[in-house]
Amino acid sequence: MIAIFATVVAALAALLHVYIFIMESVQWTQPRVWRRFGVRDQASAETVRPMAYNQGFYNLFLAIGAVIGLVLYWVGVDGIRAAGVALVLFSLGSMLAAALVLLTTGRAYLRAAAIQGTLPLLGFVLMLFA
Repeated sequence: MIAIFATVVAALAALLHVYIFIMESVQWTQPRVWRRFGVRDQASAETVRPMAYNQGFYNLFLAIGAVIGLVLYWVGVDGIRAAGVALVLFSLGSMLAAALVLLTTGRAYLRAAAIQGTLPLLGFVLMLFA
């Protein structure tokens, strides 16, 4: 039962990071998106666009790692299962670490860090006991 819950939470963390990828790398030119990230005007959005594009792909790659890890976990063969757990833990741990780094940039980012880090934290802990 814990394994199923861990899988659902880890998959939700991956989906969230895919959504972040879409915002940063695909939809960045939309004012509603760059404003969500605290960018104040179009000129500033254009300046940070390459960074947002790159950062979005980091989020996508972490999500892909978590999903591949979950697939390997559920294959069921012992060695492959262990590799899946390791990959899920690495991906979720990296998502959580990124949220913690975001916290170091100031209190204004507390909500964003909580959104970005809660599912990975829960998934990480649950996966340890799955």
